[in-house]
Amino acid sequence: MKFTCDRVSLVQAAASAARATSARSPVPALEGLLIEAADAGILTISGYDLKMGIVSQTEAVVDRPGSVVLNARLFGDIIRRLPGDEVTITVGASNNTNITSGVSSFDIVGSPAEDYPSLPTADGQTSIEIDGHVLRDIISQTIFAISDNDTRPVLTGALIETESDCVTIVAHDRFRVALRREKLMSASAEKMSFIVPGTALAEAERIAANCEDAVEIIVGEKHVIFRLGGTLLISRRLEGEFLNYRNSIPTTHKYELSVSRREIMDAVERVSLIISDKVKSPVRCTFGDGTLELLSASAHGTARDECAVNGDGEKLEIGFNNRYLLDALKAAPADELRICLSAAEKPCIIVPNGADDDSFTYMVLPVRLSAYEANREG
Repeated sequence: MKFTCDRVSLVQAAASAARATSARSPVPALEGLLIEAADAGILTISGYDLKMGIVSQTEAVVDRPGSVVLNARLFGDIIRRLPGDEVTITVGASNNTNITSGVSSFDIVGSPAEDYPSLPTADGQTSIEIDGHVLRDIISQTIFAISDNDTRPVLTGALIETESDCVTIVAHDRFRVALRREKLMSASAEKMSFIVPGTALAEAERIAANCEDAVEIIVGEKHVIFRLGGTLLISRRLEGEFLNYRNSIPTTHKYELSVSRREIMDAVERVSLIISDKVKSPVRCTFGDGTLELLSASAHGTARDECAVNGDGEKLEIGFNNRYLLDALKAAPADELRICLSAAEKPCIIVPNGADDDSFTYMVLPVRLSAYEANREG
């Protein structure tokens, strides 16, 4: 195999695929990148750790087609530091690989492509198409609520549902729910439902940030494939029963107050300054007539702040984990929010302040205020 390509394009393609390689594996090939040069002038670089795969393509001048597996870390380190604008890679019969750019030249040991595991395909597939920037947004605005606790593996992913021309993505870690809903460009089936691991969604968000084209999501029986421009992201689907988020989110509320997202977020951030990560202290929220009062206490001291609201919560007091509340407020894609409440032990629901807007719903469970009381009395 022999090809020449632009160094920056090669670095980008290799770095993207390398995110799906194993840092350490008993199977050496899983620590490597599969590099394939085709007659058509297409260079394909693949990384795969048996759970997730990333396949990137770039253009190349191919003198001799072929394939090789190179250690991802070593290959990436070399090509990032090469001095020239172009890179020429030549692979000999024993997979020894020469990498040349400008006055620099490296000879490294490669492995045969036959040692590399086959990437899965999406059999029995259906597909949907969504704008790349919309996909990036709905992932970034829900991924924070994906669980990092492996005791319930299904919650380490997000549920993606489609119905007609709408897609809904839901993350639920048992303390909060994040839901985003947007329009699809097209769908091959009326309804679909599947769960994608959070690690794969994080990669899809990253790749979609630079994708100006529509994204195709191909759903198979065991895997899902994201086609993002010149990159394929392949992930296994998570199996199991996702929590029934529809039954978890209350639909009736005693109090509904509207508030500026920026004002309430700034106030929560200010009272959070004295909260220690080592001792979990809640933020005490008192929803009055036209005013939300926020109090926090920790070993560092106490803090008080307030922001204006439209409505009257009749002095309802609720405690929240400050990080959980802030995550929802930061993610909410609206300037004006509606805060829906019923009682101190009931969830807080955050939705758009518009009667016909159902594009997002965030639910945050309350925490007991005894920790605040203990800190204040101490």
